[in-house]
Amino acid sequence: MGPQPLRIAVVGSGIGGLTAAIALQAKGFEVEVYDQASELSEIGAGVSVGGNGMIVLDSLGLGQAVRDVSSNLQRIEFHHWRSGDIFYEHPMGDWYDQRFGGPFLGAHRADLHQVLLAGFDGTPHLGRRAAAVHESPDGVEIEFADGTKAEADLVVGADGLRSAVRHHVTGPDEAVFSAMSCFRGLVPVDKVPGGDKFGLTFFLGPNRHLVVYPVRGGELINFVAYVPDPEWTLESWSSKSEPAEAVAAFEGWNDTVTTMLGNVEETGRWALYDREPLRRWSTERVTLLGDAAHPMLPHAGQGSNQAIEDAGALATYLAMESLTPAEALQRYEHLRKARTRKIQMGSRGNAACFQLPDGPATDERNARLVSLPDNVAWIHGYNVFADIQESL
Repeated sequence: MGPQPLRIAVVGSGIGGLTAAIALQAKGFEVEVYDQASELSEIGAGVSVGGNGMIVLDSLGLGQAVRDVSSNLQRIEFHHWRSGDIFYEHPMGDWYDQRFGGPFLGAHRADLHQVLLAGFDGTPHLGRRAAAVHESPDGVEIEFADGTKAEADLVVGADGLRSAVRHHVTGPDEAVFSAMSCFRGLVPVDKVPGGDKFGLTFFLGPNRHLVVYPVRGGELINFVAYVPDPEWTLESWSSKSEPAEAVAAFEGWNDTVTTMLGNVEETGRWALYDREPLRRWSTERVTLLGDAAHPMLPHAGQGSNQAIEDAGALATYLAMESLTPAEALQRYEHLRKARTRKIQMGSRGNAACFQLPDGPATDERNARLVSLPDNVAWIHGYNVFADIQESL
């Protein structure tokens, strides 16, 4: 008999945590997933998955299922806030797929989550909020808020911005408030003027902007509407707002925007936080993934994609027989740290670029958009498995 497979505990059953669990199982590891939620309810929000994320999902045999529940975005468009006129557009669809090795998809987060739950061989343990992590040379014990405990050989912290596992790895730190919040919602496509023609659509204006795209095969239009707001500090997937508040925040904008915001049945709203890039992600037996490692503002659309990349890299390194588990965690961290830091910092800068007042600065930004496909190629055309091979 060979050595027993490592027992790995993944804390967090979001997109990154479940992708990591599936990838680790595919490499032969024993995996248990723990989540603080008492039930895995449907969250009314969209998520974009680019070619760099799809490479990992395809490698796990999940790509077609993700495609089946998503919308393949056929173009990117930038619209003026008041007139609604398009000032830049570029094809996506087949063009994007051929250039970047996979499609650019708009998905309902709940649909993507269901695909991942179906791909995981097991059931997440719910109602388990990690309170403390105790590490020894022989293993790791996770202590949960309900008083229960779990043991593992390795622990992966995929428990988000306010990660308890990160506290074990790095000590206390503070989330950084962006002084911005966002309204989010899903609207039936027939209640959005021109919604059946939307791809990845931006509406840019002074101190505000929206990102809009179809999900669920075009049945629904997902919007994220960003506003400066130093007073709204609640960061929660479940926090709500009245649709009228979003409409008021975009008074004077074009009819497509105000009609869409007014036709949503339920509007989510939450404050936007990230953290300063970490100097360290791992100990001998514990590492971090996704928002627990590199929380980023959503202005590059890469939060989920970077977590998916993390998952592919982590499982690949841990499966290398030439590396001890501790060495594998260090190699994983080294590979991922510089890239995710660059995207974190770029995401911070994008908000200001998207929210310029009309005038010369806006004209200069709009002229630069002609270079957008080349400027984002390092993000979307990235293949984490090829990068690993080059690192060996």
